[in-house]
Amino acid sequence: MIKQILNKVSRKHSKSSKNQENSGTQNPNLTSSSSKRSDLASGISRKLVSSDISAPLSTRFNPNEANFRNGGFVSVSYESLPSFRDVPSTEKHNLFIKKVVMCSVIFDFTDPTKNLKEKEIKRQTLLELVDFVASSNVKFTEYVMQEFVKMVSANLFRELTPQPRDCKILETYDVEEEEPSMDPSWPHLQIVYELLLRFIASPEADAKIAKKFIDHYFVLKLLDLFDSEDPREREYLKTILHRVYGKFMVHRPFIRKSMNNIFYRFVLETEKHNGIAELLEILGSIVNGFALPLKEEHKLFLSRALIPLHKPKCLAMYHQQLSYCITQFVEKDCKLADMVIRGLLKYWPVTNSSKEIMFLGELEEVLEATQQPEFHRCMVPLFKQITRCLNSLHFQVAERALFFWNNDHIESLIRQNRKVILPIIFPALERNGRHHWNPAVHGLTLNVRKIFFDLDPELFNECLLNFQEEEAKEEKIKARRESTWKRLEEIAADKASSNEAVLVN
Repeated sequence: MIKQILNKVSRKHSKSSKNQENSGTQNPNLTSSSSKRSDLASGISRKLVSSDISAPLSTRFNPNEANFRNGGFVSVSYESLPSFRDVPSTEKHNLFIKKVVMCSVIFDFTDPTKNLKEKEIKRQTLLELVDFVASSNVKFTEYVMQEFVKMVSANLFRELTPQPRDCKILETYDVEEEEPSMDPSWPHLQIVYELLLRFIASPEADAKIAKKFIDHYFVLKLLDLFDSEDPREREYLKTILHRVYGKFMVHRPFIRKSMNNIFYRFVLETEKHNGIAELLEILGSIVNGFALPLKEEHKLFLSRALIPLHKPKCLAMYHQQLSYCITQFVEKDCKLADMVIRGLLKYWPVTNSSKEIMFLGELEEVLEATQQPEFHRCMVPLFKQITRCLNSLHFQVAERALFFWNNDHIESLIRQNRKVILPIIFPALERNGRHHWNPAVHGLTLNVRKIFFDLDPELFNECLLNFQEEEAKEEKIKARRESTWKRLEEIAADKASSNEAVLVN
């Protein structure tokens, strides 16, 4: 037994000595700088070739491996490769892979004085790759796609660092007025995004093969990047995600579900996200392509995710895109108008006048697509809210509500249901006509009163009589209240010298 063990040890020793001899004979050949570059590229390539294609993306590329984030490794060995024009056509495929692997090296852009030469070499290499992909000369085999997605993932998928702000500043923070934070690595990131966009749009990239690497993990990491403070990055992400949705049909339900989860977290937990407007813009085109009749899944998405997006304080950041999505749903299925209008009334702002103006604008767009049956179901709560808007002391709110009568479709709906609507809004019209401080609101109110009077004088006079009776009752109640307070003051004055309690019948 001991002899067998000693024999094995001696065999291993002899093999290792042979390997050392072989390596010693190879080292003198590494003399020229060109051979150093080729060996470096092939060495990195061999290291990555051995990775398992079927492994998940999270294990396919680790940016910490091979000292990719270590400046020491880069500064010694990072040199440019030959141009595609300088090599024969048979070598272009291998050169493309080497350049892709070379661009997987990550530099530190927080220090602008570090690795200047290497950063410029990488930028030029990325530009060459963009031109090469755009020329449709590259054939995206499975291995090329694997290496390409590794490179893109290494460059793009990073931890986003929010701009530091004090707690006091956060309370009064306005995204529209604040200067956006620009990523210092954008000169490289932009080219990588452009390269990814060209890859997805390329007819040479077969979706059946590419979906192995543009997988759910990749899509989730793309969606995470939408929280970037750099608007240039979000614009690229918007275009790329839309192309991914169009090309990879297998990922469409997952993309919609993931966007849904982002909206849930934004509304229910954080109320902080930089990319809601861009996500809603993508969603608008997705909704536009929904087939009829709408699936129950899409209706639930409207009621549980889109309508609650009216709640956050920062609605102004994305209201235009949200309003478009909501209107698309109502235009696709007019029966959803009742649910949408009641949802708007549920989240109607109480003290935020600028937000109220946005709600009124969106409400007008929804009402334009609303038909008589749906309007009839929700008109009572709707015009109770419009009445409150008509009485608003903020003249823009009252003015925006009065503009509804300038819309022919909405005016037609009101005319057909005037016997229900006019008694609700008549007190507000009468008070505005008498007392409103703003001349524009006063003039518009008189125009609306004239429309109703010309349409149905009998109903108008009946509403006027009811208003006068209610006004008389209110005057009596007011006089009784003042009389009670006056008696209370007199009794209190008589008993001011004593500590007796004052009882008023």
